[in-house]
Amino acid sequence: MSNPKAKCVTTAGTFVVELYGDKMPITVGNFIDLSKGGFYNGLHFHRVINQFMLQFGCPFSKDPRSPRAGTGGPAPKTTFQSFDGKTITRDAGGNIPDELITKLSNEPFTLSMANTGAPNSGGSQFFINTVH
Repeated sequence: MSNPKAKCVTTAGTFVVELYGDKMPITVGNFIDLSKGGFYNGLHFHRVINQFMLQFGCPFSKDPRSPRAGTGGPAPKTTFQSFDGKTITRDAGGNIPDELITKLSNEPFTLSMANTGAPNSGGSQFFINTVH
């Protein structure tokens, strides 16, 4: 099965990302589930750091001035299908299990799941690397 691609439409333009379902089936399934359900529609890039990254995916960022932007995620205890067909349940915080223990890449224009630094703390927020 080939890796899916996602088309991201923003007010600054459109870009396409390849999702590595072969390497991170849970993360990719989560992203596809949230995307198909409209979760990302109307969200703003809530964290932009010049010469580093652009972060999006917080439901509170629908209001770009919200002090809660960057703190939200999916509904807790909801389920989705991983890219390899397994049923996954988000935890009580809406987070999914970690998959990637080693760095795959932080090359410019790669997409990475954001987390708090604690294990299993990624949910819906992603960032685009802009420099290595």
